[in-house]
Amino acid sequence: MNRKPLLAGALGCLLLLVGSASAAPRTVTDPKAPRALTGESPVQVKWTDPAQFTEIRSSTNRFEAQSGNWVQQLADYLRSSASKRLPPGQTLDVEITDIKRAGEFEPQNGPRGNDVRIMRDIYPPRMTLTFTLRDATGGVLRQGEEKLIDMNYLGNTGLLSNNDPLRYEKRMIDDWLRRLLPPTRR
Repeated sequence: MNRKPLLAGALGCLLLLVGSASAAPRTVTDPKAPRALTGESPVQVKWTDPAQFTEIRSSTNRFEAQSGNWVQQLADYLRSSASKRLPPGQTLDVEITDIKRAGEFEPQNGPRGNDVRIMRDIYPPRMTLTFTLRDATGGVLRQGEEKLIDMNYLGNTGLLSNNDPLRYEKRMIDDWLRRLLPPTRR
């Protein structure tokens, strides 16, 4: 019997196991998960412990609410969108302190109701953040706390993608950035 294919298969499985052990965390509440975006950018985004976010604390399905890396995806989106709007020389520091995603799990609607996020007007997306906007010399242009909410999230047209599970939250971020960083005339 040729043991080389068997040995190669076992080695491949071992490499997969080692690789998956160092893979990104599967939950946003993992203590090893990042709490800030890294890299050079005029927009810095960090966040407090997601285990304290309303999305996790008040969810009827904590497992689904904390799965994935949606906090980092929203932070990446905020950075990317703000960077496009930020005038040259200015910087923006943001700390996300709370998130409640659009929709809710409704276990009372049957055995699969706990696995599906239901969108209703009574479950709007919400986000609380603090920010500091600085000019090129480091002077503070604006700072404060913002409590974002999109009460009309189901009625808004022109969403980014109907397939993006974070489309309502991203739209809310865009609305805030339009108010904070209006287009400048050139």
